[in-house]
Amino acid sequence: MVDAAKPKKSPAPPPPRAACTCGSLRKASRRISQFYDAALAPVGIKSTQFSILAEVERGSIAGPVTICELAATMVMDRSTLGHNLRPLERDDLVVLRHSRHDRRKRHVELTIKGKSLLPRARQLWRRAENRFEKIFGKDPAAELRAVLLSIANNRELDSHPLG
Repeated sequence: MVDAAKPKKSPAPPPPRAACTCGSLRKASRRISQFYDAALAPVGIKSTQFSILAEVERGSIAGPVTICELAATMVMDRSTLGHNLRPLERDDLVVLRHSRHDRRKRHVELTIKGKSLLPRARQLWRRAENRFEKIFGKDPAAELRAVLLSIANNRELDSHPLG
C-alpha cells in the first residue's frame, strides 16, 4: 500500500557558488570578446587582432615595434603573440621584418592593407564602445576600464609561486 499522505520531498537546490575573481573575469572577458568580435565582423577581424593592429600602428619610441615590445604591451607571452600574428601576416595585414641593426630582433609593421583596414575597424570599435557605455553607463564603464588597466599593469601579479 502506498502512503498518499506524505508528499515526496524534492531535493534542495544546490547552494550558490561563491564567485571567484578569476572565474568572474574569464566569463566577463569571453562575453566582452564576443561583443567586440561581433562588432568587428564586417571587416573580418577579431577583437584581439584589432588590439594588435592598433598597438602596431602606435609603434614604439624608436619606430616600428619589436615582437618583444608588442608582447609586453599586450600582456602576452611571445609564443601567444606569435600565434595571434600568423593570421594577420597570412591575411597581409602585418609584416615581420628583421631589424637592420640587430638581426635577433624582429619588428612588426602594418602593410598597406592593414593601414587601410584600421580606420574602418576603429569606427566599428568606437560604435561598440558607445553601445557598451549606453548599456552600463559612461562613468561605470570608465571606472571599469581604470580597474582593469590597474590589474593589467600590477607587477605584484607577475607569475611566481605563492609563498
